[in-house]
Amino acid sequence: MEVLREEQTVNEIAGKYEISPVMLSRWKAEFVERASMVFGRETKEAEKMKRNYEEKQEQLEKLVGQLTLEVSWLKKKSGL
Repeated sequence: MEVLREEQTVNEIAGKYEISPVMLSRWKAEFVERASMVFGRETKEAEKMKRNYEEKQEQLEKLVGQLTLEVSWLKKKSGL
């Protein structure tokens, strides 16, 4: 995260954690290159969950409508 924030140089961060500056640069480049794939998956999963939720809500609304009609019909038939 420190490398991505760029508050310090790669060499300073590498020295702080005793890691090769070249390795840190590679990790940063790899993360930047693949970040869209990582965040893209989360977005796809969130969209899938949203779709499932909306489908379930639609089913429940249809059921409420059907039950409301049935109750009205039963009240009418029973004379209430």
